[in-house]
Amino acid sequence: HVNFEDSNRPRTPKASAYFYSMFDLPVPSKLPNLPASEVPSTAKVVWQKFSSQTDFDRDTFFYGTFPKDFSWGVSSSAYQIEGGWDADGKGPSIWDNFTHIPGNIKNNDTGDIACDSYNKMEEDIYLLRALGVKNYCFSLSWSRIFPSGRNNSINSHGVDYYNRLIDGLVANNIMPIVTLYHWDLPQALQDIGGWENSTLIDLFDSFADFCFQTFGDRVKFWITLNEPQVIAWVGYGLGTFPPNINDPGSAPYRVAHILLKAHARVYHTYDDKYRASQGGVITLCPNIEWVEPKTPSDPRDIEAADRHLQFLVGWFTHPIFKNGDYPEVMKWQVGNRSELQNLPSSRLPVFTAEEREYIRGTADVFCFNTYTSKIHRAVAWGLRRLLNWIKEEYENPPIYIIENGVGIKTTSDVDDNTRIFYYKTYIDEALKAYSLDNVNLRGYNAWSLMDDFEWLNGYDPRFGLHQVDFDNPNRPRTPKRSAVYYAEIIRNNGIPMPKEDEFLYGEFPKNFWWTDKSKCCVTPQRLTGLSIWDQFSHTPLKISNGDNGDVACDSYHKIEEDVEMLKSLKVSSYRFSISWSRVLPDGTTRYVNEMGLNYYERLIDALLAANIIPQVTLYHWDLPQALQNVGGWENDTIVQRFKEYAELLFQRLGDKVKFWITVNEPYNVAYAAPYVVAHNLIKAHAEAWHLYNDTYRAKQGGLISITINSDWAEPRNPHNQEDISAARRYLEVQGHVVTALPAFEGFMLFSVFYCRLPEFTESEKQRIKGTYDYFGLNHYTTVLTYNLNYPAVTDRSWLNSGSFWLKVTPFGFRKLLRWIKEEYDNPPIYVTENGVSERGASDFNDTWRIHYYRSYINEALKAIVLDAVDLRGYTAWTLMDNFEWAVGFDEKFGFYHVNFTDPDLPRRPKASARYYTQIINCNGFPDAAAGLHPCLELESEGKRYSRNCAFLV
Repeated sequence: HVNFEDSNRPRTPKASAYFYSMFDLPVPSKLPNLPASEVPSTAKVVWQKFSSQTDFDRDTFFYGTFPKDFSWGVSSSAYQIEGGWDADGKGPSIWDNFTHIPGNIKNNDTGDIACDSYNKMEEDIYLLRALGVKNYCFSLSWSRIFPSGRNNSINSHGVDYYNRLIDGLVANNIMPIVTLYHWDLPQALQDIGGWENSTLIDLFDSFADFCFQTFGDRVKFWITLNEPQVIAWVGYGLGTFPPNINDPGSAPYRVAHILLKAHARVYHTYDDKYRASQGGVITLCPNIEWVEPKTPSDPRDIEAADRHLQFLVGWFTHPIFKNGDYPEVMKWQVGNRSELQNLPSSRLPVFTAEEREYIRGTADVFCFNTYTSKIHRAVAWGLRRLLNWIKEEYENPPIYIIENGVGIKTTSDVDDNTRIFYYKTYIDEALKAYSLDNVNLRGYNAWSLMDDFEWLNGYDPRFGLHQVDFDNPNRPRTPKRSAVYYAEIIRNNGIPMPKEDEFLYGEFPKNFWWTDKSKCCVTPQRLTGLSIWDQFSHTPLKISNGDNGDVACDSYHKIEEDVEMLKSLKVSSYRFSISWSRVLPDGTTRYVNEMGLNYYERLIDALLAANIIPQVTLYHWDLPQALQNVGGWENDTIVQRFKEYAELLFQRLGDKVKFWITVNEPYNVAYAAPYVVAHNLIKAHAEAWHLYNDTYRAKQGGLISITINSDWAEPRNPHNQEDISAARRYLEVQGHVVTALPAFEGFMLFSVFYCRLPEFTESEKQRIKGTYDYFGLNHYTTVLTYNLNYPAVTDRSWLNSGSFWLKVTPFGFRKLLRWIKEEYDNPPIYVTENGVSERGASDFNDTWRIHYYRSYINEALKAIVLDAVDLRGYTAWTLMDNFEWAVGFDEKFGFYHVNFTDPDLPRRPKASARYYTQIINCNGFPDAAAGLHPCLELESEGKRYSRNCAFLV
């Protein structure tokens, strides 16, 4: 306030000054006079920067927060939520009239009532308060304020409505962001030609002037036009939106020309008459979809992508943020085609020098709406690249994302995980752009506050954070899970790393076993019998690319080389499986293949000579075909056959082998015919365990147990009891009910789902009970479950791998280990497999695999140190790339690359091999803050060298 009666003109701040200061809006300044953009423009550096980005770098989730003054909000528009289409003197808009024509809108929906926000203002403000937003972007209905579109028809009821809305927002410390025009032109103005009539420049300015004068003491953030490309192209080019003019060749350019002039006029009105006293900012808001070149390394594709953005975005932003004129590529291309059409002038109108200067710089900030990328789906990483493009193209202006969200076609989506995953990944990409790329991002608004009228699609796609029941005349609002999630992001001002995910420095117990594992990559037939996998892999179309394991890694002839690899890794043990059919060609003890047994004896001797403990698996899926011919695991005689096979190995190898696994992943063995097969697998395991315990343990002193595989199961909605139950059920199906519970507790849990399980007799239960020395666990990933028997979806923020089923989810490893501890009274646990795959050409700098092992092994350390889990050992899968069952050699899990195109099958270490060696050498993760740990001084080719702690930190 200025006291004009005092000659000193003293100043006193009003309450609105304090309110405005909270938002730290950028101080408006004249934009620099930037040169016209060529194609490709200097912003091509964005594609160059990200073209070499690996999927791992692109998709890795980033934790962090935005600056304290970051503006979080939600958005809506008048026609989509207000209703009251003819209430209290409101005039009709082009959308009112358009929706009243049957067939124009899906299901003949209209916005006549919509969300009824005209009558539910207080409830909507309550929703905004509950979200904790700092701003709310909404639009003014031109025809609600000026029913005829002109200032000679001011509707006091409409003015009062917006005054009460703005006052309510300010009273709750929510900054109003007001859009003057969001597509709903007064029908009276369309009747004189709409945006094709240059008279609208004056009429729009008159409307804006009234709004500045009436609301500007409280509104400090103005948007002139929402998505002007849609107004020009969809309304006047395609003609699918009102006013339904189908003239794609010329009308959009004429309309855009008038829209730009109208925007500039309104900007100057605010700048000249109101800025000094009101101190706000004003801009326009285009919509932008990121465009990715088909081949980012091809300059022609980069040029095509940049040209697309210049036509889509630069059409309106280039004149304002650059030089007052259209992009050169638009002028050339439209002009050239106009000439080819023998037109007297270009279809793209020309600005005079005076108009160019008048338009240039008419924006204080850069606002835009974005939903997807031009890759035919929601692609979160496109947002980071788009923000970088704006930074480079327009010299890093203050940027506000005004609309971002996803529509789901459903009648109800309160439990909207898909929307949560969308916001999680898109906001994370915005965070990367701000934190990693120094993009001047000031705010983010979700679209939308609530389900609303979505134009031609009516009420079918739902974008809202709150569900609206459109069948109920009261239009009740219900917060969705995404509303709770978004409120949490606002409260945290971003996505800080959860405490439980913070990296833990420390060491594993001194006697911890570090292990590597492989399947025995051996198959020379000689006297060896066929296994079911030999038979299967030779059946056409069964294995990817027609691969088979006939030679595989040829470990049969490369014992010395493989043991040297293990020595270089510094592992304390090595897990491998024995081929039943190599030792017993027909699966029975009628004939023993001594050459096969000799191979394993030589391998074990070589391991022991290198101080590496052999961990031996009796059965890893390769049943002798001769036994399969008589029913395989469905024939209960196999229990005795397995016991005889086990006894032979205990007799011949037991003096040297002190760690036995009976069956690897029985769930996967039993999957095809689970109930009978699982029944026999459990009994076979129990018989082998008792045989060892009763006859060989006292002399040989080893351990024997079974190894199960289990993903961690996370409820899709952690607040939904049905999803929680589904997660529990999934864990049970994976192995804990079918295989582990009988061994650990001696009973079966039954439910309708398990009604087909054969029942154990009382004597069988007693025979099975307690047949374990440790809990063997293979673990790779986590799934999300809901009220079905199988997992449904995965969190899209989880990193992918070379296997469709394997998402990188380290947190699940610790949770599973803790669950086993609590479920089975903290048994000794040995992790017998854990690893990650890749596809395509091998990258020896396999940073994603390093990330996987670093994260998962650290979760194992947390389980020991923080949760007191009795974890005794860890086994990485796998020593080298090998035959991965039905996918053949396509998926590579190895620390060592094997060149399968070279007859010698040479092995070559990847970066992950060295990293795993570091972890073993350090027995964990030394804290880099304490300086270089002696364990990081490794020997390489006879020379000493010191490694920095980059990988370990």
